[in-house]
Amino acid sequence: MDMPVLKIGGHSPRHPLIQGGMGVLVSGPKLAGAVARSGAIGTIASVGLAAAHPDFTGRNYFEINQKAIKEYLAEAREIAGPDGILAINCMVALTDYELHVRAACEGGAQIIISGAGLPLKLPEYTKDYPEVALVPIVSSAKAAQLIMRRWKKTCGRIPDGFVVETPLYAGGHLGARDEAMVKDPSLSLEVVVPELVSFLEKEGLDIPVIAAGGIWDREDVLKAFDLGAKGVQMGTRFAASEEGDADIRFKQAYVDATEDDVVLIHSPAGLPGRALRSPMVDRYLKGDVESKPCMANCLTHCRYRKTKETFCIAQALVDAYRGDWEHGLFFCGSNVTKVNSIEKVEDVIRSLFPE
Repeated sequence: MDMPVLKIGGHSPRHPLIQGGMGVLVSGPKLAGAVARSGAIGTIASVGLAAAHPDFTGRNYFEINQKAIKEYLAEAREIAGPDGILAINCMVALTDYELHVRAACEGGAQIIISGAGLPLKLPEYTKDYPEVALVPIVSSAKAAQLIMRRWKKTCGRIPDGFVVETPLYAGGHLGARDEAMVKDPSLSLEVVVPELVSFLEKEGLDIPVIAAGGIWDREDVLKAFDLGAKGVQMGTRFAASEEGDADIRFKQAYVDATEDDVVLIHSPAGLPGRALRSPMVDRYLKGDVESKPCMANCLTHCRYRKTKETFCIAQALVDAYRGDWEHGLFFCGSNVTKVNSIEKVEDVIRSLFPE
């Protein structure tokens, strides 16, 4: 079949593919730059960048996070070249969400992808940068319609694209309240993508829908296009790539993963998350709670900060990025069991789009 043309705002990648945003620094400048250089959209996840930054003192988290966003965008641009397309993934659930968005705009991000909550104020925060494309992440057509109504009413703007992410297969925090919602068939790509595509067409809107969650190979890509998607988003396979920013021990954990290693946890953010059963996660699931001190007031809703019943997720994600298997939280998608080697970004993309 002919590949669809993915156009997000004024940006059209050679391949209709977005590399998913993965924190903390799992999708940093090296990965995003390599993906953009190879003709897809490279994405830096803004969450927790300060935590692994050399200038972080323990007291300047929010200031350094803004600095890191700009520095890593510049580093990714050096790798991507002038024609590469770079995005920043900003989580609504962050206490300094607005600062992340503004730093991304100032740092030269071409696209802002935003989820982990409804990005209802995103157009307001980016009004001085109208050329920056805005792409909400949703798990249902209802959520997409709500965002559109609010944006149009408050700012006279509509989204430049929608990422539809199914919680059934996605990695990290999932767009669901609980485990039952994770498995809800009404939130599958097969249901939501055609529903949202149909709604947009009836409204006369040429807004691309990007399918995410469970995308692994060319067959998955073609299935998504058959549903009406104009693009796909992939995270897990890129996390274990040669150019991925995480430590080699992080990538080896993916390579070694079996189906029994993939679990759902109730994260400190109050949401289900999909992760590997590392020793820390195993202890947590058994009720043995342990944690390093809270790094910063980084989440608008954090059970650890309020009750100390869970763990500091920022610390655990940084430990994973650094390859600490004993103490790290290794978020992953359900396809992690298909990772059997550390591939080059260019080879991954070529396998998806051989033409």
